[in-house]
Amino acid sequence: MMGQGLLHDVRPVIRLDADVLVVGGGAAGLATAVTAARNGLQVIVLERYGFCGGGAVAGLSGTVCGLYSATENNNGPEQVVFGFADEFVRRLEGAGGLAGPVRYGKTLTRVHDPIMWRETADAMLVEAGVEVLYHTVATRVLMDGDRVEGVQAWSKQGPLDIRARIVVDASGDADVVAMAGLPSFVGDNGRVQNPTMIFRLGGVDVEAFTAVYGEDTIMPAQVSAMIADANASGRFTLPRSKIWLFATTHAGELLCNCTRITGADGRELNTLFYKDFAEAEVRGRQQMREYARFFRENLAGCGRAFVIDTGVQVGVRQTRQVEGVKKLGNNDVVQGTKFTDGIARSPWPIELHSGSKPRVEWLLDDVYEIPYGCFVPRQGENLLVAGRCLSAEHEAVASARVTAQCFSYGHAVGHAASIAVRDNIAPRDISGRELRDVLNRDGARLDA
Repeated sequence: MMGQGLLHDVRPVIRLDADVLVVGGGAAGLATAVTAARNGLQVIVLERYGFCGGGAVAGLSGTVCGLYSATENNNGPEQVVFGFADEFVRRLEGAGGLAGPVRYGKTLTRVHDPIMWRETADAMLVEAGVEVLYHTVATRVLMDGDRVEGVQAWSKQGPLDIRARIVVDASGDADVVAMAGLPSFVGDNGRVQNPTMIFRLGGVDVEAFTAVYGEDTIMPAQVSAMIADANASGRFTLPRSKIWLFATTHAGELLCNCTRITGADGRELNTLFYKDFAEAEVRGRQQMREYARFFRENLAGCGRAFVIDTGVQVGVRQTRQVEGVKKLGNNDVVQGTKFTDGIARSPWPIELHSGSKPRVEWLLDDVYEIPYGCFVPRQGENLLVAGRCLSAEHEAVASARVTAQCFSYGHAVGHAASIAVRDNIAPRDISGRELRDVLNRDGARLDA
């Protein structure tokens, strides 16, 4: 008789080997995988959904932020981020899946079609020869002392044993780092930015809407005042007053970034905790319906509006991050700090979501840079990170986490992984200055 609790998965374990294993198929994971594969490496991507895109697609953030400078001059913003981000944008635009630049305060952003985002990613992965494991979740990390050898993963076919010469944690939540027990941290002493349930609204007369509220996708003060009045009337519960509404690639449609999801106890929910994650999904959908009702009853052009869809999951801004060899500081963002080993640049403001009114702090007519060491764990070998789980302070990551920059991180980490495999050296021994040169030769234009 089998002992109670000893039954396990009896299916045979499938062994897979690669030069590079990328855990997570968001913007950073996609760029890492494609870049490494183009350098001739055998690459596996492990992704829990049936598509790539991460927060941009599953979370329906819906925009490619971080491409353009912020400015108050008469010439308007200019594109300052290139490399993989620019390539992806051009391919998505060519497929009809990306709207033109739209005003976001003092800068510009681009709204994308989430389905075409997935298809563009699929095409790039196939062209590069990447092996993609969709609907697959890493469950354990395989260690040899302080060295990450790979992961065990769950799939419908059975358990997987995936080994790689370099492992890249592009999970967004530093899952591999956590499973390996390597140094990490969560937000500001555990306090994180609130998640948001983003949704798309159809049946909108966008021309009438824009005629009243203007071209800026950050809604004007009159909308915030209307939300305050609606709350005071007792007819609505709308916890966020400063909201962002974007026209999309489709006629009659708005992308709505307006919810502020907190727990029943008023806390900013942390989706690392399974109860918080579940509560965020339920409360997010409740808020979505409340805002949609408010828009129908109060906003110009929205009288016949209806909800098309929400994110596959609640949009997550911040959870666990790696303790890196270097850490991007809050002051680095606002002061436009440059680094000799800067491997990505960003003009995006600090966009801190906590409380009823998000705080936006602009960096005008400048960029800051993110050093290579932010993606190299302070402890642990054979491992790099990419994406929003980079080593950065609480307010700094409120700028550094956006899509264009995640593409840039993956571009850099993909090249770093390639150098590590080709030259048989540890990622921490790679020169960030030399990596910067490699990126510039590959179109990043970091010295422009």
